[in-house]
Amino acid sequence: MSAISVRELRKSYGGHEALRGISFEIAEGEVFSLLGPNGAGKTTTIEILEGYRMRDRGEVEVLGFDPGRAGSPFRERIGIVLQQSQLWPTLTVAETHKLFAGYYSRPRDIDEVIALVGLSEKRDARVKTLSGGQKRRLDLGVALVGDPDLVFLDEPTTGFDPAARRAAWEMIRSLRSLGKTILLTTHYLDEAEQLADRVAVLREGVIIREGTPAEFTGGASETEVRYRRNGQEVVIRTTEPTRVLQELTTQALAEGGELEGLQVRRPTLEDVYLALVAEAAE
Repeated sequence: MSAISVRELRKSYGGHEALRGISFEIAEGEVFSLLGPNGAGKTTTIEILEGYRMRDRGEVEVLGFDPGRAGSPFRERIGIVLQQSQLWPTLTVAETHKLFAGYYSRPRDIDEVIALVGLSEKRDARVKTLSGGQKRRLDLGVALVGDPDLVFLDEPTTGFDPAARRAAWEMIRSLRSLGKTILLTTHYLDEAEQLADRVAVLREGVIIREGTPAEFTGGASETEVRYRRNGQEVVIRTTEPTRVLQELTTQALAEGGELEGLQVRRPTLEDVYLALVAEAAE
């Protein structure tokens, strides 16, 4: 069953067509990542799905509601992490969660949420004393305090250090295990590759490709083979990695040597994404 259904969505600002008839589906319990360069239309799409921006044309259904007309029953079922937010600086972490919990009929326990986003040690700290990464965790907690069925994560780990990013990934995985649906936008392609069940690449208001991360990387035509010879790095890009490896290893064994620094690397989602965006720009 679909949590989100979008058909021929269009939106223009003056003479600029930001969305040019995009269509996609997100299943219940799925992590779906919307990728694209700045100005591709990601934020416009998300704001329409959240009900904060009206569409010009097309059909949109989110959790069975038309977000452009939905009221509080819809709002209670979604959680939102914005790219930027400004929470009350003099409130504590606990007070902030308690404030937002009051907007929901069945919120989660605030201490449980605070622990989930890794802010237990900052429970009684004022918002103005938090670091940038801690404020992003607070944003995430505010989005989760209502126990939503659908969570919009708009670049949720911006400003996180590597350890905090990995902790956030585990939290997002735990949300999926609870059956939550997640729409994720991120500029960290490794994040999308690790977390998303499916991704869609948006460029200039058009979805240019959609599929699982494995479908993106598995369909790439070339494999990269690297090794060192006489102190120099050798890079071979090939569509026949098995044959190339056999030839290289046969030669090395015949010479009684080793293939120093041997690496066989398939393209990552980031590699494929960059190639797709560059190709679409031509």
